[in-house]
Amino acid sequence: MKGQSTSQSRREFLATTASAAALSVVAGCRQEGENRTMARGDKIPVGLQVYSVRKDAEKDLPGVLAQIARMGYQGVEFAGYYGHQAKAIRKMLDDNGLVCCGTHTQMADLADDKLAATLEFNQTLGNKYVIVPWLEPAKTDPQGTWLGHAKRLNALAEKLKPQGMLVGYHNHAHDFDRVGDTTPWDILASNTRPDVIMQLDTGNALDGGGDPILYLKRYPGRTVTIHLKEHSATNKKAMIGEGDVKWAEVFQLCRTVGGTKWYIIEEEKDAVPPLQGAEISLNNLKKILT
Repeated sequence: MKGQSTSQSRREFLATTASAAALSVVAGCRQEGENRTMARGDKIPVGLQVYSVRKDAEKDLPGVLAQIARMGYQGVEFAGYYGHQAKAIRKMLDDNGLVCCGTHTQMADLADDKLAATLEFNQTLGNKYVIVPWLEPAKTDPQGTWLGHAKRLNALAEKLKPQGMLVGYHNHAHDFDRVGDTTPWDILASNTRPDVIMQLDTGNALDGGGDPILYLKRYPGRTVTIHLKEHSATNKKAMIGEGDVKWAEVFQLCRTVGGTKWYIIEEEKDAVPPLQGAEISLNNLKKILT
């Protein structure tokens, strides 16, 4: 999926981050909102990756967020902003009692010359989980390339820490290809700081031959947010609870060793109209969790 760049002036950024005290207030409000969300329903709240309903969001983001809230979702993760500015989106979220539980942010938007504007955008949304959604597989020197990505994620983690924010990486199938005797996912996880989120996508992992159960156990505390996506060897249209993912074990590990703060549903199959699919997925998830 492709994220959208955001750009705001350095003067505006400095105005919103004028002092450490101001940053502390922002972080405190953001944490308070997340704590309220986690107090409702299941201990771990559930969000929707808006990419799941991107065509509808392109036409009417305010209306789509209202529908997502009515379904019972507690938060949303963005992978693009559909032409809206951060303040406008924040109002939409607040109006519907939703929390921004993450953004998929391209590595290019985390370059040094864009980082301040990107962080400001996320702070305005109330988001503290900045997730890189894709890193291109390397054709030459793959191990060196992935080690370079790990180094950059470590540097970003250090830069985001004073803002009360975390950086992370989201897997696709290619992240479980073999690189010598290891995989890109293992290279990143093994060579990044413990506070770099490894946002496991259950369906993408299984598509690439990776076992979500294995990786939840292998890297405890790293699955701060997790993408819930079904995988089926026989039914490509299977939705959550209708395929091969061992959901009971996934959730047990999220609660005990994963350090998981958010379940995030991502439904990309378009087996049914996207908004309907988002509701079916949430209802199926609730049945599994009860």
